[in-house]
Amino acid sequence: MALFIKLYEDNPNPKEIEKAVKVLRNGGLVIYPTDTVYGLGCDITNVKALERIARIKGVKLEKAHFSFVCNDLSHLSDFVQQIDTPTFKVLKRALPGPYTFILPGNNTLPKVFKKKKTVGIRVPDNTIARTLVEQLGNPIVSTSIHDEDDVIEYTTDPELIFEKWQNHVDLVIDGGYGDNTASTVIDFSSGEAEIIREGKGSLDVL
Repeated sequence: MALFIKLYEDNPNPKEIEKAVKVLRNGGLVIYPTDTVYGLGCDITNVKALERIARIKGVKLEKAHFSFVCNDLSHLSDFVQQIDTPTFKVLKRALPGPYTFILPGNNTLPKVFKKKKTVGIRVPDNTIARTLVEQLGNPIVSTSIHDEDDVIEYTTDPELIFEKWQNHVDLVIDGGYGDNTASTVIDFSSGEAEIIREGKGSLDVL
């Protein structure tokens, strides 16, 4: 059964953060708060953990659309081809914030993502999420959790999330009630901005 820990966004307890980072380092799956809906994530460098998430989502790993959650834009060049100045300005304006940016991937992507031409980059405006990534030292590969019904309903109550996911993951972080609107997804892979999904983030950043 998964661990369940409580963290406060304005001041996450370093000991509890360390617990969560240890789980990630050991190849565990963690459900954690973001500035939109709760995310399910693992360490980008752990292939077994990535395969577990893909299995949970019912997709093949190489076909999965996961986001890379970063704590800032400094790691961008590790995964993304050089982007032009106008695009970078949009990213600087929008992040941290409730956006996922689809960008062209580069040759240094982890092996399992080598065939992917694009990657989704997230820098959430949530201290817990960004501190986890910062302490881990790698991005977290992440996907949103939602209820499996025809209407996508995002679970916002951490205790209900724990009830439902405790046998599938290793740790659930209660960071307070989540949002029920996902991030806005903007595709810059062709050089022009294309709105894939209008979510919580305003399109004014463009």
